[in-house]
Amino acid sequence: MTLTVFCAVIAAALLHAVWNAMVKGGRDKQLNMAGVIVGHLPLAILAILFSPLPTVASLPYLVAGALLHFGYQLFLLRSYNAGDLTQIYPIARGSAPMLVAAVSVLFLGTHLEPMEIAAVATIGIGILSIALTHKSAGRLNMTGTKLALITGGFIASYSLVDGIGARHAGTALGFYGWLGSANAIILLAYLKRTAPHQIPALWTHGKRAFFFGGAASFTAYALVIWSFTQAPIALVTALRETSIIFALLIGVFFLNEKLNLAKVASTAITLAGVALLRLAK
Repeated sequence: MTLTVFCAVIAAALLHAVWNAMVKGGRDKQLNMAGVIVGHLPLAILAILFSPLPTVASLPYLVAGALLHFGYQLFLLRSYNAGDLTQIYPIARGSAPMLVAAVSVLFLGTHLEPMEIAAVATIGIGILSIALTHKSAGRLNMTGTKLALITGGFIASYSLVDGIGARHAGTALGFYGWLGSANAIILLAYLKRTAPHQIPALWTHGKRAFFFGGAASFTAYALVIWSFTQAPIALVTALRETSIIFALLIGVFFLNEKLNLAKVASTAITLAGVALLRLAK
């Protein structure tokens, strides 16, 4: 992984934590999530207009990716309704990189050096251990935990599908432009059927999530999609999940969630994994 890719993924991690905190911190989480996803459309349309068309070979991955992203968003919302940011986020994001690494090595023929495997495992363990602080405090929400693990499965699935699809597409930005547009359209159709009153609310109560969250989310994943074409998907996924560190800080300083020594130790483990990943050759 080059320094350019490394820095791009870290920037994506920060932006990802920002929009997740925006969804979690709002009163109407579904409206905020919808604002973020539909807010992809302005940048997605620009990406489509100024990028080559994805190849035909990438179309199945594009369709599958859009559906997996929609599933992820539904379960992320349910998770956030069941637990707080510093419980749900670590479980969902911490389980994903280890799943991606396992599938990549066992089924996709990806070769990872021992230090890279150690880095992925260290990052995943560090992230997951943050959630265990809730158990020690007697606040581990089992419903939230189960939903977060399912969310992690969706994250791992769309990461693999999107990474392979972007490589087939021949244009990372063009691929994500179409993917982001399809995802937004699917979500709008879902809202029209289940909560039609929220569609006009996107331009009133949801406009902050639409403009700021949408731009942050689209930019974050566009950087990740590009990184998927430059480095092993498992390594990019693991590094992206360091967004937990940014989410932890946002949760403490802006959402009034508590910080304790256990969370600091978990963050240190995660950072150790990042250092290993950067040193791996």
